[in-house]
Amino acid sequence: MPRIKHNLVETISPKAEQESANLIASAVRTMDYETDGLNALRTALQDGLGKPFALAVSLVRESKGRVIVTGMGKSGHVGTKIAATMASTGTQAFFVHPSEASHGDLGMIAYEDVILALSWSGETVELENIVDYSRRYSVPLISITSNADSTLARASDVALVLPVVQEACPHGLAPTTSSVMQLALGDALAIALLESKGFTASDFRAFHPGGRLGAQLKHVREIMHSGDKLPLTSVDKSMAEAIVVMTERSFGCIGAVDDQGTLVGIVTDGDLRRKMSPDLLSLTVGDIMTPDPIMVTPDTLVSGALETVNSMSITALFVVEDGRPVGIVHIHDLLRVGAA
Repeated sequence: MPRIKHNLVETISPKAEQESANLIASAVRTMDYETDGLNALRTALQDGLGKPFALAVSLVRESKGRVIVTGMGKSGHVGTKIAATMASTGTQAFFVHPSEASHGDLGMIAYEDVILALSWSGETVELENIVDYSRRYSVPLISITSNADSTLARASDVALVLPVVQEACPHGLAPTTSSVMQLALGDALAIALLESKGFTASDFRAFHPGGRLGAQLKHVREIMHSGDKLPLTSVDKSMAEAIVVMTERSFGCIGAVDDQGTLVGIVTDGDLRRKMSPDLLSLTVGDIMTPDPIMVTPDTLVSGALETVNSMSITALFVVEDGRPVGIVHIHDLLRVGAA
């Protein structure tokens, strides 16, 4: 089986091809195990796990403090991500390493906080001190574990007991399927809290001002061109006059307004090419324009404007309020702010 690499034709030996097939099969098998784990978790949430899950959400939502996430090993790595997801979606949270907690970081935990402890076995020795601390000072404790009879589950105010499934690791040792299930349940907690609090995209933006995500969470009013920069003309103007305005504004289009200032049509560079004729310049804008142009409002998220531009295969959008044009956004503006 030939392949091209760096303009050179190489041949894959039958042995290498078989090895490649085995690796792909291994990857698919891993995905199958982890999918089975997620399906088992989904079934559990619709059955016995649902009630404690709802209790956990209520406990966190009604708390006046923060969520202190803790866990050891792979559960700790998953816990770090859960804390970050909660913090970015309106639930104050941070991760405390259980070993560091035993050496002074217990002082980070306040009485009004809620502890979320992760341990697949529920018998993680390093969690002992932080669990004892929660019981001594009545700090609410939620656990995510697979063992309902474990020390951690029995000590918890709410125990989220995950179904026991087979790890993707062929030796059943490396946390794989179990880690995916812990992460999924943590995401479910974060999103349930987000929705129950009415956390909006605008709230989300406050925690994500940078990068592409931050750019997409801006509002159109923040990036649109307005005032004298708007390419506008009336429907009864000649195309000769309209083309001059189109050329000056350089947006590749011009909006047509009626006597009340309402945007009723648009003329684009494509319209000019499609309707090119000897008498083009003597025609009016109303003769050439495409009626009912696609529009957005100033409060539209940039992500929404980007979706419109992409789905409709256009390069510019007029921004209107009460039907009157107040701005225009070009695809170059979306690129400039990093949204596209």
